[in-house]
Amino acid sequence: MAEELNLHTLKPGAPRKDRKRIGRGLGSGKGRYSGRGIKGQKSRAGSHKMRAGFEGGQMPIYMRLPKQRGATSKDAMPIVPFMTKTVPVNVRDLEARFDAGAEITPEALVSAGILKNTKIDVKILGNGDLSKKLTVSAHGFSASAREKIEAAGGTVNFLRGDPAEQPKVRSKKNRNKPARLRASGAVPEEAAPETEEAPEAEAGAAEPESAPVAEAEAAPEDEASES
Repeated sequence: MAEELNLHTLKPGAPRKDRKRIGRGLGSGKGRYSGRGIKGQKSRAGSHKMRAGFEGGQMPIYMRLPKQRGATSKDAMPIVPFMTKTVPVNVRDLEARFDAGAEITPEALVSAGILKNTKIDVKILGNGDLSKKLTVSAHGFSASAREKIEAAGGTVNFLRGDPAEQPKVRSKKNRNKPARLRASGAVPEEAAPETEEAPEAEAGAAEPESAPVAEAEAAPEDEASES
């Protein structure tokens, strides 16, 4: 028969186990070093709170690997002079938010709720249709957006001047050669196309061959006069 449950008979359902008391001397059961071993990093306080990527003091892998180069990498500081980021705005947004004849600027786009602020350059893209005559001023335009704005009778204004034309690409043969080597003649320039004057030059070069014949014809006359 089960023991009657009373206040004086209450006891835990599982046997109790005393907590581990470390650092309480040689008689505590954990010895002189409290289970941490002899010296070393893991015997110190805070050794379990090492930062991510920590490799015990040696050069970590994120520093051993090569860095991304270029004007837009995080290592190319300051980044502002080489900023290439723009906020896209499509012509369908201009169609929906502005009336015909409106003058659109970055400030007007902020007022219309299309942009949050004017800190980043604006580029107009050509997604959607445009049927209103608008005067659009922005930092950049895609070819399709410019075509649609001008087809609707509007005008396009670049806030930083018209984009410069891309320079002509040199031939693959001399593209990577310095200009000073090409100028000095160490690197041959591209072969000039043949012109129609080449046959005339060849004909002129062949004329001196007829001169000895004329001299030979004149020689007998000189000999007759002397006799």
